[in-house]
Amino acid sequence: QVQLDESGGGLVQAGGSLRLSCAVSGRTFSSYDMGWFRQAPGKKREFVAGITWNDDSTYYADFVKGRFTISRDNAKNTVYLQMNSQKLEDTAVYYCAADKYPTLGVTSDEYDYWGKGTQVTVSS
Repeated sequence: QVQLDESGGGLVQAGGSLRLSCAVSGRTFSSYDMGWFRQAPGKKREFVAGITWNDDSTYYADFVKGRFTISRDNAKNTVYLQMNSQKLEDTAVYYCAADKYPTLGVTSDEYDYWGKGTQVTVSS
């Protein structure tokens, strides 16, 4: 059983920073591509950032390029999302996801395991 547990969400002012963490249980973390998604109220879940299993590549949605950075530490079974220069529209529940069959996925249905999410609220 693979479990994902996000942390680090909270309230931040516009222009500020937060770092989200996602701890993953299980021995096969290092073989998964990992992704971050978000869902704002009344909107569909959307892809934010992804990182390949071997830390070889990262990829981002256009709306976070240059502001957010995804990284992973396979020794700690943890993936991170550093969020800088935050905007009001970044307010959402952020979800961590794992892809068993690495596909550089950018859609929800390409990911196999999900965390419960952590709320990020950006205030003016």
